[in-house]
Amino acid sequence: MGGSIAKALKNSEADIQISAFDKEDILKRAMEDGVIDSPLDNIECVLASDLIFLCTPVDASISIFNSIAGKLSPNTILTDVCGVKFPLQKIWDAKGKTGKYIGGHPMTGKEVGGYENSDPLLFENCVYILSEDLNQNEELSEFRKIIELLGANILFVPPKQHDLIAASVSHLPQLVSVALVNTAALKTDYYNFLDLAAGGFRDMTRIASSDFKIWEPVIRENKKEIITAIEKFQFELDKLKNSISENKTEEIEKYFDLARTRRDEIPKNTKGFLKPLHDLYIFVKDEPGVISRVSTTLAKENLNIKDIELLKIREGSGGTFRIAFESADDAASAHKCLRNAGFKTK
Repeated sequence: MGGSIAKALKNSEADIQISAFDKEDILKRAMEDGVIDSPLDNIECVLASDLIFLCTPVDASISIFNSIAGKLSPNTILTDVCGVKFPLQKIWDAKGKTGKYIGGHPMTGKEVGGYENSDPLLFENCVYILSEDLNQNEELSEFRKIIELLGANILFVPPKQHDLIAASVSHLPQLVSVALVNTAALKTDYYNFLDLAAGGFRDMTRIASSDFKIWEPVIRENKKEIITAIEKFQFELDKLKNSISENKTEEIEKYFDLARTRRDEIPKNTKGFLKPLHDLYIFVKDEPGVISRVSTTLAKENLNIKDIELLKIREGSGGTFRIAFESADDAASAHKCLRNAGFKTK
């Protein structure tokens, strides 16, 4: 997360000086890449900054936060990217005397971490939750600009409410994904069940590859809300199990219909966009340089891609991409110019 934030801010070409504290080899690489302007010798050196992003795992974040929360300069803003908010807010309420703490949680990420996997586009159009309502405080306009430079859309959610929501839409899915893989990973003398797992199963269980070291403190710190979410999920499973056991087909159908209706309320994108995007689907041949041709064609018409996703691919034949644009007019223009360039779109 820290590397992605630094890269995104550097790519924005804003006049921002970025310093960082991390392992020596990571700082050396970040300096060589031009991602940071200066390395810091120790964690206390961050206190000289106007804005501090705390981008470490939850345990480390809580420890560092606890050590610096009472030492901020009056105009310094401290923020974080942790998946839990209330534990940090409690520390701030007890120790924060000067400066400002704004809890943050960008709703995006990867299954793999580390500077080598950082991505300047990681926050593009993602929902970036903040524990402070920036609309209520003009003094935080500069901080708002920083978050917007990342390409993110800001949503205000109080810390306690954040942890309740995150337990249901983030933490529970992680645990369910892990449980689903372990449930289906059966073997006989002749079959490995997972050999037959199709795309739907892989999509549902992608996050099961996440590192437990990242999740262990999240689960511990948000234990109460996660247990509540698990109990609610168990209730829904039991209800479905009973309907199947008693052959209540109509009830099961209504259950499916209700889920479909509710899922349709989710923004039609992979990052939880607050602003709906407009999709275009394009089929491309499996040949070198084809993606470059698509992007060049769009760039010539000054059309900006807001999101792109590979949906299907056939080796040696081609694949279908979903390309998203900010407006319906942009999508229509892209459809026209790509068609004129010989691509199949819909």
